[in-house]
Amino acid sequence: MRHSAPIARAVSVALLATVTIAATGGCSWFHKGARGDYALPAEMRPLEVPPDLNLPNTAGAMQVPALASSGQPAAAARAPAATGNGFTAAGSRDEVFAKVGDALASIPGVTIASRAQLLGSFDVGYEGANFLVRVVSVEAGSYVSAVDPRGLPATDAAPVKLITELKAKLGG
Repeated sequence: MRHSAPIARAVSVALLATVTIAATGGCSWFHKGARGDYALPAEMRPLEVPPDLNLPNTAGAMQVPALASSGQPAAAARAPAATGNGFTAAGSRDEVFAKVGDALASIPGVTIASRAQLLGSFDVGYEGANFLVRVVSVEAGSYVSAVDPRGLPATDAAPVKLITELKAKLGG
């Protein structure tokens, strides 16, 4: 019987170690109240969004536009190239806008539907065509041009003819 005491002691130590490991290892017998969100029904679980979908991509949002290599300002600030549908006139935008309004009123066949001084534009009808006459500030003064309803340069015969007449009247 001498041999049974050390065996019983070894069995009791092993049983105590098993119970301790089970109790601290997360066995559900000992932790019935400690359940996480994963145990909730699917419609009650919190929404998890992957980190790359949380914020919009703003990698190029703060890039400064490059200047021309010659040291001149960007093309938007310079006078547009001379075309058949525009010209540069001396004076501030408001001064040239007033002159263009007077000149349009003196040209036969021109109908001014509306004028918007804040936008620098006249909505005109001339020889069956409807378009805008715009006055924009540039380095050399103000640029007067004809623009079609899509916002593109108006290159039809009527706008080109009207811009030519305006140029002659304003001395541009």
